[in-house]
Amino acid sequence: MQKYAASLKSFRHRLSFAEALPQMVILGVLCGVLCGLVLGLFRMALEWPLEQLLPNCDHEGFESLPAWLRFSLPVAGSLILLALLAPLAPLDRKVGVAHLLERISYHQGQLPLKNALLQFIAALIALLTGHSAGKEGPAVHLGAASGSLLGQKLRLPNNTLRILAGCGTAAGIAAMFNTPLAGVIFAMEVVLMEYSVLGFMPVMAAAAAATLVMHLLLGPEQIMSVPAMQIHSLNEVPYVLFLGVVIGLLASLFIRLVSLVTRWSSQPRFHLSYRLILAGVMTGACAIYVPEIMGVGYDTVSSALEGKLVLTTLLLILLVKVLITPVIIGLGIPAGLIGPTFFIGAIAGSALGILGSSAVEQEVTHQGFYALLGMGSMMAAVLNAPLAALIAIMELTSNPNILFPAMIAIVVANLIARYVFNLPSVFIAMMRAQGMDFRLKPVQQVLSRSAVSSLMHTDIIRVAKSISAQEATELLTRNPSWLVIDETPQSLLPPADLVAYMREHPDAERIELLEMPALRLDCGQLGIQATLLEALEKLTAEEVDALCITGFEGRLSGVLTRDQLDTFYRQYTRL
Repeated sequence: MQKYAASLKSFRHRLSFAEALPQMVILGVLCGVLCGLVLGLFRMALEWPLEQLLPNCDHEGFESLPAWLRFSLPVAGSLILLALLAPLAPLDRKVGVAHLLERISYHQGQLPLKNALLQFIAALIALLTGHSAGKEGPAVHLGAASGSLLGQKLRLPNNTLRILAGCGTAAGIAAMFNTPLAGVIFAMEVVLMEYSVLGFMPVMAAAAAATLVMHLLLGPEQIMSVPAMQIHSLNEVPYVLFLGVVIGLLASLFIRLVSLVTRWSSQPRFHLSYRLILAGVMTGACAIYVPEIMGVGYDTVSSALEGKLVLTTLLLILLVKVLITPVIIGLGIPAGLIGPTFFIGAIAGSALGILGSSAVEQEVTHQGFYALLGMGSMMAAVLNAPLAALIAIMELTSNPNILFPAMIAIVVANLIARYVFNLPSVFIAMMRAQGMDFRLKPVQQVLSRSAVSSLMHTDIIRVAKSISAQEATELLTRNPSWLVIDETPQSLLPPADLVAYMREHPDAERIELLEMPALRLDCGQLGIQATLLEALEKLTAEEVDALCITGFEGRLSGVLTRDQLDTFYRQYTRL
């Protein structure tokens, strides 16, 4: 047992360094397996009941239900969600990708178990009752929480929790879309917001492990039917540009609506019961006439890709979906909006494909081709994840011919959303609507990659405020970096100052360490799991120049000074 504890301690210490690549890859694999099991359970808990209850054993067949049931289901779902959420504190109700970004930005990637459990149950209720939302957002939260909770259970340093949350994010996208590479890029673009070898390797391992587990549990099926297709002529490029403009406008509307409704519903006067019941009634009323908006809706996306939907149907579905989904998400329905961006993009692209065919005399590529371009462009513009969207389209189609036109459409759509309307990703917009922001600036990224134990001085000696000359001599023979004076608050004394004092006062029998002339640094307290970023924030908040680092048992493990942090950052930025 002691050998195991020593090995785990050594493993934790190695993880405190930014270069702990082999250890992080091992954790990435463990995270991927855990996420695969959790998300496999989530998918089975979602699809099996729907297959039993919906006609023809079709877990997406809400369209076959009678009109009264299509109205009643979302309303009933909202009432069940209200009973579940009402007893909880507002902080305990937070779920989804925006919650994940908040925990990474403000809480070092520590995701609570209770929020993850709520996400699992609440998302199932919302999707089982036909709310117009997706399963990918909840999957990202559940995957990231699985990785974070694994790190918290092993009491790993906080700098690893952020990477583990990224591993879980990649696993979530890989498990839901069957697109492991897109999951990796999504995690780097949206959650970690950086590209580094330390990030890529464990995230790739997690995505691959989660995909393997999902294949073993549910088989390697594709989420939608995608026929092989490619652009017919370069003469279509201007129309692809036009598609990018239209999708960029739709994405901007989507983000604006989510942000506006989230800000409105965050006000105290709008009680949770009003918001959830309103969301249920709105969804139910729309579903009476446009049942395709209910649930995840990948059957409708497949129909759009195969060219089975007529223009009037496409336009009606698009109008309702682009309005209802951001509204109910903003009102607090605890499900996702990643899948709906695919849905909206596919429907809009398919409609544009039909319009393009009728607008020109030459042959135009199949409308499903434009549906694919719409899917990628909408995802890229709404989530601010252009590369992830491009990779997702390629993985879904296994068709490299889609890359060239998809790049054009994605770039244009992103330019419209980012630079014409100056909009962030929908998740950042939701955070800002709640009075927060994603705060990971370059200096913060550098300092969040390492834990305090990677930099702290461990060759320290604790001393009383008053010691004899003989005790001082014995202490100095051990060549400590700092002397920690045991008072409240604790302070640091450089050994060189004690040596100088003893030379100037050779006859002194006792030395008062708090009264002798010396450079003393007041100390704050910080746990050994903290990152260097947390250390900097602690130094700034308490206006001290050093920190005493305590281990898991509350014992002093080392000290860290502001000068060490400054030196570390200067050296890191020179690399």
